[in-house]
Amino acid sequence: MKETQTIETKTQSTATTERLAGSEAIIKCLIAEEVDIIYGYPGGAIMPVYDELYKYQDKIHHVLTRHEQGATHAAQGFARISGRVGVAIATSGPGATNLITGIADAQIDSTPLVCITGQVGSHLLGSDAFQETDIVGISTPVTKWNYQITKASEIPEIIAKAFYIAKSGRPGPVLVDITKDAQFEEFDFKYEKCARIRSYTPVPDTDASKVKLAADLINSAKKPMIVWGQGIILGEAENELKAVIQKAGIPAAWTILGASAIPTSHPLNVGMVGMHGNYAPNVLTNECDVLIAIGMRFDDRVTGNLDTYAKQAKVIHFEIDAAEVDKNVKTDIAVIGDAKNSLQQLLPLLNENRHTEWLKEFNDLYEIEFEKVIKKDLHPTKEGLTMGEVLKEINKQTKGEAAIVSDVGQHQMIACRYAEFKNTRSNITSGGLGTMGFGLPAAIGAKMAAPEREVISISGDGGYQMTIQELATIFQQKAAVKVVVLNNDFLGMVRQWQQLFFDKRYASTEMTNPDFVTIAKGYYLNARRVTKREELADAVEEMIASKEAYFLEVCVEKEDNVFPMIPSGASVSDIRLK
Repeated sequence: MKETQTIETKTQSTATTERLAGSEAIIKCLIAEEVDIIYGYPGGAIMPVYDELYKYQDKIHHVLTRHEQGATHAAQGFARISGRVGVAIATSGPGATNLITGIADAQIDSTPLVCITGQVGSHLLGSDAFQETDIVGISTPVTKWNYQITKASEIPEIIAKAFYIAKSGRPGPVLVDITKDAQFEEFDFKYEKCARIRSYTPVPDTDASKVKLAADLINSAKKPMIVWGQGIILGEAENELKAVIQKAGIPAAWTILGASAIPTSHPLNVGMVGMHGNYAPNVLTNECDVLIAIGMRFDDRVTGNLDTYAKQAKVIHFEIDAAEVDKNVKTDIAVIGDAKNSLQQLLPLLNENRHTEWLKEFNDLYEIEFEKVIKKDLHPTKEGLTMGEVLKEINKQTKGEAAIVSDVGQHQMIACRYAEFKNTRSNITSGGLGTMGFGLPAAIGAKMAAPEREVISISGDGGYQMTIQELATIFQQKAAVKVVVLNNDFLGMVRQWQQLFFDKRYASTEMTNPDFVTIAKGYYLNARRVTKREELADAVEEMIASKEAYFLEVCVEKEDNVFPMIPSGASVSDIRLK
C-alpha cells in the first residue's frame, strides 16, 4: 500500500546532482541529515542498503542489535538523551513488524524516530511474497507519518520529509518503506533538506491575548499549582519553567516524562503526580484554585477518575498539540504553541509572589508521606533489601548526575520517585505504552549518544528478560552501560495488584529465574550479585567506578509494594499510603 497524498514542500538545497543507486542515495540522505549512528538488523529486502553502509563505515556507525525491537528502543534512548532524531533500520516482514512495539512507544511518548524498512520488489507487492507484510498499513496507527517508496527518484524528497516531520512540532516516529527494486534502481540524486510542508504547521503561533488571560488568572490565584510534562524538555523550556515558578512562587509537580526538567532538589519542585506519585501534589490537585498544565496531556495515570479531577480549579493548558486540549480535561484557557515561547511571553506578565501558606500545605503532606512510606522505602528496618534503598545508594554515589533509564514495573515507579536529578534529559523511561523490555536497549542508545554521561539501566527481573539478548550489543559495542536488575522473583507490579485487588491469587506472576550473573559473565560483562544490605554500598561503588559495562543484580524483598497508590478508576484524592 502506498500513500497517495501529495504534499507541497519547501526545501533547502545544498547539493549537486550525481548518478546513484537508490541504496547509496539512502545513505547519502542520512549523512546529509547529520546521522552518525543507526541501529538495526540486516535481511534480504534491506541488503542493498547494508552493502552501501559497509562502504560508508567512516561516516555512519551501524549498531547491530540482537532484535529489531531493541533497535527501536536504542534509537529512542539515543533521541531522548540527545534531542536528536533516532534512526532504526530493518528488513521486510518480521524484521519490519518487530519494530512496531518501539514505534508505538515512540508515538505515544513523542520521541523523534525515523525507521527505514526494506520491502519486497514492487512487482511482488500484494502477492504474499516471502517476507512481505503491509508495514505501511500496520504502522499507520502508531506513526506520525509513513510512506512506501517504489521508485528510487522518490528517496531524497521522502527521507527529507521524514526527518522534518519526525523532529518538528510535537515529535514522533516516521516510517519509510522502500522496495528492493527502488534500492537497486539508479537515478540523478540531489538532496535538499525539507523546511516546510504545506498544510502542516508544527508550531502554531502563540496567541498573546491568551497568554495575557492566563497571566491574569495566575496573578489572582490563591492556590495555584503547575503540572509540567515532557513538553518542557522537548521544547527546551527548562529555564523558562524555572523562571516562572520562581517569580510567581508556584508549587510545581511533574509527570514521569517531565522528570529532570528542573532539579529534584528545587524548593518549589513538589514531586510526581499520578498513580504512584507523591501524596501532596495528588491530593492538592483537588484543592488548588488554578491548575496550570504545561506540555502534558492529562493521561489517565495522572488524572485518575476524570469526574472528580480538579473540578474546583480553573484550568490553564499550555500545549503545542491542539488535539490534546479538552481531550480529557476541560480547560478554561488554552495557550497553543511552543512551551519555550509561551513561557517567555508569560514571564513578564506575572506578579512576584510567594504563596507561603499554600506551599506549607505541600510540605505538611510530604511529612505524612515520609513517615508512612518514604522512611520505610529508604531507611528500612526489616532484613530484606528494598528497591528504594538501592536508588538511595545510587543517588549518593552519582550525586544526581547520572541518567537513569528504567524499564516498566515497580522498579520504574521507585526509580521515578526516588532518583535525584540535577540535569535535564536524565530520566528515560517508557511512559504511555508501558513497554517492558524498553530499559536495557534504551540505555545502550542513551550511552552511545552521551558517552560522557553515567548511564544506569534499572530493570526488574521480568522486563529485563524480554530484551536480555541486548547484552551482546553492549559487549560488541563496548558501551559502558551500568545494568542494575532489582530481582524479586515476581512480575512485581502485577503481583501487587493481585495482592490488593484479587485476594492474593498470584496467577502466573511468580518467576523462576536463571542465574543472571552467570549470564552476564557469559556476555563477558563484569557482574556481581547483592543479597545483603552490608554488601550494597561496596557493590554500587564498584559498578560506578568501572570504566566498562557492569551488571549488578540486587535481590530485594519478594512482596514489597509501591506506595502511594491511586487505585484504578479512583480519584486522586483517594490516594492510598498503605
